[in-house]
Parts: sequence; structure tokens; C-alpha cells
Amino acid sequence: MTEPSSIPATVRRNHWMNQVATHAQNKPDAPAFRYLGETTTWAQASERMDALAAALARRGVRAGDRVLLLTLNRPEVVLSVFAVNRLGAIAVPINIRLTPAEIAYIVDDADASVLIVEQPLAPLVGAVAQLTDRIRRVIVIGGAGEGQEAWADLVAEDLDGFQAPDVAEDTTCLIMYTSGTTGRPKGAMLDHINLFAQSLTLVRVNQVFDEEDISFLTAPLFHIAGLGSIAPNFVIGIPTVIHPLGAFNPTDLLDTWEKERATIVFNVPQQWQVICADPTIAERDLHLRIISWGAAPASETLLRQMADCFPHATNVAVFGQTEMTPITCALGGEDSLRKLGSVGRPIPTLQYRVVDEDLQDVPRGTVGEIVYRGPNLMKGYWRKPEETAAAFEGGWFHSGDLVRQDEEGFVWVVDRKKDMIISGGENVYCAEVENVLAAHPAILEAAVYGRADEKWGEVPVAAIALVPGQTLTIAQLQEWLGDKLARFKQPTDLAVVPALPRNAAGKVNKVALRTSDRALAPA
Repeated sequence: MTEPSSIPATVRRNHWMNQVATHAQNKPDAPAFRYLGETTTWAQASERMDALAAALARRGVRAGDRVLLLTLNRPEVVLSVFAVNRLGAIAVPINIRLTPAEIAYIVDDADASVLIVEQPLAPLVGAVAQLTDRIRRVIVIGGAGEGQEAWADLVAEDLDGFQAPDVAEDTTCLIMYTSGTTGRPKGAMLDHINLFAQSLTLVRVNQVFDEEDISFLTAPLFHIAGLGSIAPNFVIGIPTVIHPLGAFNPTDLLDTWEKERATIVFNVPQQWQVICADPTIAERDLHLRIISWGAAPASETLLRQMADCFPHATNVAVFGQTEMTPITCALGGEDSLRKLGSVGRPIPTLQYRVVDEDLQDVPRGTVGEIVYRGPNLMKGYWRKPEETAAAFEGGWFHSGDLVRQDEEGFVWVVDRKKDMIISGGENVYCAEVENVLAAHPAILEAAVYGRADEKWGEVPVAAIALVPGQTLTIAQLQEWLGDKLARFKQPTDLAVVPALPRNAAGKVNKVALRTSDRALAPA
């Protein structure tokens, strides 16, 4: 039998650049993006992607180079990622809430010289430039200042015979820096295989089977929750409505959902709380099919409110982390109340185990660390071989999440491994205590951390923000906890603060709490 003739690898590629080009050919005038009422068609998206890629290539961007993005949410951001990837280069989104010093660290760590920035954030570049000299070229989405170039001008340049290089699916396309709650941020290297695996996950979780859906993006594009959530839209070819970042206004959001006829939406529980409380919600003509949430626990009260407000939508919870692109577990609406507090079952596109310190499987119902393998998993941490080796010890990726799994396979996150307190030889899982504290009527938010203790080694301490007008003492709290938590799990001290410290990703900063512990005055 004669071997078939070889074909160019490029004709079989499967990544979001080729997916956009496919839709541009098959349905050029259909909407790819909607933003503030304006439409970008698939043909326009493909043309702008290639034009920007050609312009970047003329300015010296090559395969493997890192290009920084300091941006809000708009179609130009997504197209910039595509254009960078079109060259085999790597997009590095930066959290806009970081300080100049934190941004400068990422600039230096990524060793990047080109920065794409949105005009309202351009002043931040000047502050960063005082701390690092690596940024040589600044491209502004919007009006460009002295020494800068306008994004629109680059897109308007002629292609001039540009030919995109062949980009393999295992090429790193994103470096997403972790929030750094336990130290300096690490850059998780994600490739096109990761993004396609994420797409399959969301196609299944959100049951996207045709082109009738309209996806709505609220999550920031500088988080993997943003880029990861829209990855399946380019596989299936459905429109993405991009909501601008800014002060969260539930009425404006509901207005846009209604106007755009959105069917798939995601918000964090805090956002769902204010959405469900909006006085106009009962009057809305909404078309929501999937209402999704994650990043923090949702109470039974909130889940029931969501069901009442959106009776025809399926409630879906997702859980994961940046290194997994990001979803690892999902909880369908039919189980959200039956398995309240669970993050769901692990998704079928990955392998997982729940293990002890020796990487031995633990029985179901026993707390262990959940570890992963699979196409969702990052390639490693950028230029951090020791941290990468530690994360992959034993051939599995160590999530750092301590979990227990019930007989049906549902997973409960008990704590982050590094947040666990060992008090008198007993393990105290901060997340467990925090979940109980959250139900106290006087407590607005709570975080538990360990304090060194001469007798017990460590004892749990609670930092809390109170509901306005409420007071609470440690004695009152311990009395309330009497039948809810074992004595060794109960906080031994209480610090009342105006608000919990959070990092740029919105997560409670336990490092800051431990560092400032002596300064926190007990209630």
C-alpha cells in the first residue's frame, strides 16, 4: 500500500486564530463581538487580527516573544491576543488592579518590550517605566500620547504581503500570572491545546450545541476566567457580548442582557446577590439559558433567589485555577441545593486523584489534596523550573486544594493546603470555619488564619467585617459556634476590621492578615 502524500501541517491547525478565519469565510457578516451596541463581524475580526499581526511583525515581534496587555474589556483586547498569537508570540495580560511595582515585576519577569495598553490606563505606564526600562514600544487602544502608537493606526496599515507563520497547537499562547497570595506571582504558561480542552469543557458544561446562543462576558479579560470563558465561542462560532469593566451596576447589566438577548452569563456570587436584589428584575424580558457562578461559595439563600429570579435558566457552578485553564469541577443546577457547598464533580477531560502527603489515594470522605493530569494542564511556570518541578512532584499537578469526595464523586473544598492550621495536633481547615462564620447574622465577611501559640502550636483567629450597626465579641461568637464547630476549630480571638484585605484578583490576602496580626486590635 502506498503511503499517502504528506500535507502541510498548517492546513490542519486548530486554534482560535484559525477558528476566527473559518467563521470569517463561512459567515463573514455574522456578529463575532458586540460591545456597547456596536458589532464586529467575523470578517472584520479576521481582517483586524491579520492587520495587527502584520504591523507587529514589522515592528520586530517574533515567535516566542512576549507582548504585554494592560487593558479593560473590549473587542480590541481579544483581537490583540489573536494577533500576537498569529505570530507564534505570547500574550501576557496584566491585572489592572496591580500597583506599578507589581506590574514592573511582571514586565521584568516576562522580559517583554512591547505593551498594548488601553488609553484610560496609559498614565500607569509612566509610573511603571520609572521602575523598569524594558518597555520600548507602547501601543494604545484609543488616543496615543507622545512616543506612543495608536492601535487603530497599526490595524489600518497595509498587509504588505504578510504571511502568518505556522503555529503548532502546543505553542504557548498565554502567560497568565497567578495572584501571588503566598509570594511573588508566577506565570502559568498555557498553550492552544489547553484552550481547546477548556472549550470542550464549557461546551459540555453549558450544553452549547448550536449557534443560537449569545455569550455574555463580564469577567475581566486579564483573568483566565475571562479569556477561558469565551474560548468555546470561537470553536462554535457564537457571538460574544463584551460588557465594559467599571463599577458594577446590576440595572445596567440587566438592561444589556435584555437588549442583547444574552443566553449564557457568568458572575461571582457577590454580583448575583445584587442582581437578584435589583427592583426591576421581575419586569425583564430575559432569554437566559445558563446562569453560571464561581470564584467563591454561594449560600443556599442566594441559590434559591437565583432560582426564583431566573426560573427558566440552568444554574451551573464552576471551580478551578489558572494552571488548569481554569475549570476542573462543575456542579449542575439539579445538584446545586442537594449538594450545597460542593464544587461539583471533576470534569471528564482530565484525570484526578485525592491523595495524602505520600501521593497515596485516600478513601472517599477523607481529606486529601486533589491532583491533576490532562490537556487542561499548563506547560509549567515561566522561567521557574524549581517551582514547576515542585508543582509536578510525582507526575501529577498539585493543586494545593484540600478536598474530600463523597460516594457519588462530588468534591468539597475544605481549604487551601497552605492555609491549614495545625492546633494541638488537630487539622483546622480555614475554609470550613469561614463557611460557618459567614452564616452569622452580624458578620458581613470573615477570614480565618493561624496565630502562633506556645501551648497549641497554632490557634485560629478570625478577622471579620461587621454588618453596619452590628457588634460582636469573641465570647458571643464562641457561644453561637457552640453547636456548630468543634472547640478546637473555633477562633480564639476576634479582630474587627472595616474590610478584609484583598489582593488584585479580589482574593482575601491571608499574608497581609498574618503580617498585620499584632496590629489588629481584638474586639
